[in-house]
Amino acid sequence: MRSHLLNDLTAEHYRRSVTEGVERVAAKLATTDRPFTGVTVDALAPRIERIDLDRPLGDTSAVLDELEEVYLRDAVYFHHPRYLAHLNCPVVIPAVLGEAVLSAVNSSLDTWDQSAGGTLIERRLIDWTAERIGLGANADGVFTSGGSQSNLQALLLAREEAKTEDLGRLRVLASEVSHFSVKKSAKLLGLGPDAVITVPVDHDKRMQTVALARELERCARDGLVPMAVVATAGTTDFGSLDPLPEIAELCAQYGTWLHVDAAYGCGLLVSPTRRHLLAGIERADSVTVDYHKSFFQPVSSSAVLVRDAATLRHATYHAEYLNPRRMVQERIPNQVDKSLQTTRRFDALKLWMTLRVMGADGIGQLFDEVCDLAEQGWRLLAADPRYDVVVEPSLSTLVFRYIPAAVTDPAEIDRANLYARKALFASGDAVVAGTKVAGRHYLKFTLLNPETTAADIAAVLDLIAGHAEQYLGDSLDRAC
Repeated sequence: MRSHLLNDLTAEHYRRSVTEGVERVAAKLATTDRPFTGVTVDALAPRIERIDLDRPLGDTSAVLDELEEVYLRDAVYFHHPRYLAHLNCPVVIPAVLGEAVLSAVNSSLDTWDQSAGGTLIERRLIDWTAERIGLGANADGVFTSGGSQSNLQALLLAREEAKTEDLGRLRVLASEVSHFSVKKSAKLLGLGPDAVITVPVDHDKRMQTVALARELERCARDGLVPMAVVATAGTTDFGSLDPLPEIAELCAQYGTWLHVDAAYGCGLLVSPTRRHLLAGIERADSVTVDYHKSFFQPVSSSAVLVRDAATLRHATYHAEYLNPRRMVQERIPNQVDKSLQTTRRFDALKLWMTLRVMGADGIGQLFDEVCDLAEQGWRLLAADPRYDVVVEPSLSTLVFRYIPAAVTDPAEIDRANLYARKALFASGDAVVAGTKVAGRHYLKFTLLNPETTAADIAAVLDLIAGHAEQYLGDSLDRAC
């Protein structure tokens, strides 16, 4: 079994195995003609359940054959131009190369003596991102597993900086369309069920600053402590951007920590044409970025940035076997001193490879393309009498609803939209997402693939309408 350990003696075996796996994936990518096969849970689960994990196949080719049957054939392929559902991006080749390198070397980014150059590369990328945001010379941060962890760590720091032992008085203010991880983080941090105050949004799904000011004033009047305001730069459902300058002013007035969740909108940091949309982010106390959304990186690749590096001490614990306090005096850089995680992958390498091959402008141009595409899609929807579109996009998301001319019952229209989404997924011709707006079911395009065209959007809209009309026709037949 030692022949399967990656080392100097097995380098050629490694080369052959990885090459064969890459060739299988490349062949699949080259021949995939739709984003999904439409396989059901009931059809796929038995294939996986009948595999005896205690009886290995012993041969890489045989295992890859099996993998084709249980995974590669029926995977949901985000690179396909008609995958339009969630915040999943096609990935750039330099980042995939970085993934291959980091997995093989297997550095752990918790301590210097496990990563060396990896530590310095991650730190340089944190500095680069902080510079792009404009957080100042004292900024710092660390890579995380994703936006949810970044938001959790940011709110942990905000809680500790609030300097009160009465957790029941702490409040977090976020818009009604902010990410669910805000409420989840509050619970994990031991805050009460009423800790998150929901602030209304305007027609464009942006936080209403008048309402925020009113809630901050109420907190002060009621003896509550607003430990943080979470502004969103790219909401999950609408891609909306909260008015950051005005929110920053209010936070300064009330002495409240400002966290900007830019997990989605961070692509604007490298946009050649849209960077101005993030004006005000430089005033944040902490920022979440998800490179695996709008920087076209493989999952996972995320970070949390802070204006004041000293605040990261709230996540610091010292263990004699790992990062004893003397290492601080010896100026040994241990990333575990900043992180909620201990063992941590060298995910920063993927972004490093991307920047060194493509450059920041190259990434930004790709993000600009999908934002331009969303504007084209919005014009298509606005001109199509079959659809109601919620807001003009700020980034690359479109939320809309099929509205049949002959049906007025909102509940029946809900059912038609739900059916259309499920039927489209089952067909495998395209994948779209869904959400609720004012209690009604809507559909959603999240456009993150520069290869998607306006013609793709128009074709998928026709498919949705066809499935919805089929449902309504069948429903009418059943009623008769």
